[in-house]
Formats: sequence, structure tokens, C-alpha cells
Amino acid sequence: MTSSSPIVIIGAGVLGLCTAFELYRRGRAVVVVDPGEANASRVAAGMIAPAMESAIDEVSPDHARLLRAGRDLWPDFAQAAGVVLARRPAEWRGGDVDGIEARLRALGFDVRREGDRTVTNEDYQVDPAQALMALQAALGDAVVFGRVTAVERLDQGWHVHVGPVTIDAGVVVLATGADGAIPGLPDAAREQVEAIQPIRGQIGLVAQPLSDHVLRGPGAYVAPLADGVVIGATMEPGRRDTAPEAETADRLTTAAWRVLDRAPEPLSIEWRVGVRGATGDGLPLAGPAPGGEDLFMALAPRRNGWLLGPLVAAVVADAIEGRAPSPEARALDPGRFSPPSRNAR
Repeated sequence: MTSSSPIVIIGAGVLGLCTAFELYRRGRAVVVVDPGEANASRVAAGMIAPAMESAIDEVSPDHARLLRAGRDLWPDFAQAAGVVLARRPAEWRGGDVDGIEARLRALGFDVRREGDRTVTNEDYQVDPAQALMALQAALGDAVVFGRVTAVERLDQGWHVHVGPVTIDAGVVVLATGADGAIPGLPDAAREQVEAIQPIRGQIGLVAQPLSDHVLRGPGAYVAPLADGVVIGATMEPGRRDTAPEAETADRLTTAAWRVLDRAPEPLSIEWRVGVRGATGDGLPLAGPAPGGEDLFMALAPRRNGWLLGPLVAAVVADAIEGRAPSPEARALDPGRFSPPSRNAR
């Protein structure tokens, strides 16, 4: 990377902005290309929830440790970026309370039983709208708006074509969510981007303050935001359509009232849909892109983009700076999906 050329991050969701901010606070020149469209990071509850996510998905101990490591980076990162980090209880209600409690304990999370509920203080939360605004404000003029139409590899660095404008980049970071591959990527990188599975998620923004902490249960969660709560969320693999569906809304609302353990009442709900990206093992792609010098990935966090944002950012920044990979970096290395070399013994 030439010292005069910035690191260009393509995409302004949570992984793109976190990576840009991490590089920025390390003294690196960055440019973030924001397509200016609604992204899945905003259509989210801002969960930083290694405990509940690990128990619900029944992940391995190694996977749970990685999620916990992501959470542990948040206090310092949030303070530096001006992101409001909420630390409040999260509880599981309804079916399989014993199972959730047992899995939390087996994975080493602090948990307590309160009657017919399982409660942990190990999960945090951010408000996605506030967090995205804070990260963009911290980056200031480094954020530019436009859609990247192509990238072009040079002898050193890249040309990044944003409409009629060309940005000279020493390094490119792909943080394009579940979008398709950008023209001009090396074949190996293009194939990996195209292998990312889209996952549609529908949530509802509710004006009424139904809860002051995160409630989870079969079929739904209810989580507080600055203005009310969010009801969520579906996970619909293979779908890219973004129109909210009434049947899904009814199902989520019914499940939410069960979680709240209250009789239904009229609600003002704005339904939204976001499309996330996921890999085969449910972990993001963070680090050097296959087949591309000075090309890196910050992609496909499934539903844990907010949880893993600072961790992905640190992994990518370390890789750009040539630091030895951490255990987390090895777990998220995009090369884990590449076929072994024919020359490997």
C-alpha cells in the first residue's frame, strides 16, 4: 500500500463502518463508500448478545468464546466512537427454559433463574440508528456517497469506480453485505462473494415502550430502543425480497405478546425487512480475500453483525497492517472456504 493512497471500504453497514473507524483511530487514511440505501444493519435490534445467541443456536464452546470475545471489545470501542452501549438484563421466557439455562451454564455464561424465566447480564445492546450515526459522525468527511460500479487492479493498489468518479485506493475492503460481486474482482474473491447466502429478516418498530430490557422466547424477541421497542425477527434463508409480509407480521406480533406475557392491545408498528449475508459455518469473512492482493473482506456475519463489528474490524485492520493473526482471525479467515492448494502435502 502506498502511503498516499487511502484504504477504501466499500459499504457502510456495521462491518464497513466499524472497520473504517478502527483503521481511522489507528491513524490510517480511509474512505467509506456509502451507497446511501437502507441496509440490514439499520433493520436490526442492535443485539450484542453472545450468551443468548449461543444458547439459542446451540453453538460449540469455541464459537461461544468467539462471540464473547466480540462482546468484550465493545465497551472501549463504543466509548471511542460515541456509540451508546446499553447493559441491561436479557431474559428467556416460555418454552425450553430449562434447556436454555443448561446451555448457558455449559458454555460458561453467568445465568440465574427467576421463577419460570432464565436471566443473564452478559448481553449488551446498541440502538442501530444511533450507532450508525455516531460512527458516520466520527468518520466525518471520510464517508462519501455513491455506488461502486467496478474495481480495477493496478500494479500497486486499485481504482475504485464510483459512478463517473475514480478513487485511487492502496487497499480495498469489501463490506458489501449480501450484495453480489462487484465487477473487476479476482475470480476467487468473486466466487466467495457469490457463495454468500442471503437471509431475509423482518422486524417491527413499535412506538410504545413495552419493555425496558430484552425479552426472548419461542418465535420472537422484544427489545427496547430509544423510541419504543423492536419486535423480531425472522431468519429466511435464500430470500432477497424486502417487502414486509402481513402473515409474518401477525405471527411475530402473536409471539411477542406471549413473550411479554400480556394480553394483546393495539400497537403502532412499522414493519421493515433487511437482507443479511451468511456463510456455511455462520461466522463472517474477515481478513485477506482469496486471490486478491491488497483486497480484504468484512462480510457475512449472519445475524451477529452488531455483536461482531469491532472484532471483525480489529481482524481486518490487523491483517492490513501485517500483524500475526489472532485465534479469532484464524477462525474468521476467508481462506477457510478455499480449496486446498494442489501443491499441499
